[in-house]
Amino acid sequence: MHQGAPVEGHDPYAGPRDPYAPGPPDGHHRPRRRRRRWPKILGAVLVALVLLVVGGYFYLDSRLKREDVLTDYAGRPADTPGTNWLIVGSDSREGLSRSDEKKLATGHAEGRRTDSMMLLHYGAGGTSLVSLPRDSYVPIPGHGSNKLNAAFAFGGPKLLVQTIEQATGVRVDHYAEIGFGGFVGVVDAIGGVDICVKERMKDHKAGLDLQPGCQTLNGTQALGYVRTRKFARADLERVEHQRQFFGALMKKATSPGVMLNPFDSIPLALHATSNFRVDNGDHLYDLVRMMWAMRGVTGGDGVTTTVPIGGTGSSPSAGSYITWDRTRAGQLFGAIKQGRPIPRNLITK
Repeated sequence: MHQGAPVEGHDPYAGPRDPYAPGPPDGHHRPRRRRRRWPKILGAVLVALVLLVVGGYFYLDSRLKREDVLTDYAGRPADTPGTNWLIVGSDSREGLSRSDEKKLATGHAEGRRTDSMMLLHYGAGGTSLVSLPRDSYVPIPGHGSNKLNAAFAFGGPKLLVQTIEQATGVRVDHYAEIGFGGFVGVVDAIGGVDICVKERMKDHKAGLDLQPGCQTLNGTQALGYVRTRKFARADLERVEHQRQFFGALMKKATSPGVMLNPFDSIPLALHATSNFRVDNGDHLYDLVRMMWAMRGVTGGDGVTTTVPIGGTGSSPSAGSYITWDRTRAGQLFGAIKQGRPIPRNLITK
């Protein structure tokens, strides 16, 4: 190539290229690169998810049934270390049709009565779940001495809490109650609960007929399982089955297979929040903490027991009842009040 010969593609009369002029140095214009939009899209999706979660939480929280249960009164126990829940299963037929009552063998009784009562404690001293048999003979403020479940019949959950606080010396921080219909709905929402049955259980009054072996109980069967009293030890063996069942229920309800499956988790959340009755100061996050504590204690990370029993008796007003061993019961509840582990010699079925 001769010096000074024009370069192909170059205008010999064009002046020197302005280095500040737009476009590539070869004179060809490249298409402008589009700005990336995915960060904005991702941000919008994240905002939508946050709003959905927050909105869903407040919606579910608003579905909880609330009642003024935990109120101060003269002589109420002071705050103690840890957190104490009173968990009550009531025989309320609210929401059940006549056909439902017949199917579930619940009868047609009006009102609400306690069918099971458990005191759940968790804190630095560990986690414990103590059954309080409904036939326990205890003083009921303003009504003399009677069976524990009579306190609920006399004055509802408020009087029941006061009776338990006075009998145990333990201050109740949270309250949760579920009736027959809600119980069945929660169990069916997660596809049943796995229970190992030791021997055949047949109770026409409870609508129950189970064969021995490990099996999945649907809501109707589970309700019969926790209600039946056809045992030699009656109410004492009944509360053992109730703790076994509630442990299995919490284990299933908090399992990844349920929590990560919207076809199970959403019906569970809707059934649970619309059927649980709590104190006015309780919220959804309190229930979630309770469920995790229950899962842990029944899974072997804590103590499950029945209040120590002293004997039996009867009276014209109360009928047959059971009494607490006041010395051992005092030691058990004393450990809870002080945030200490329950001594092993106090643990019974």
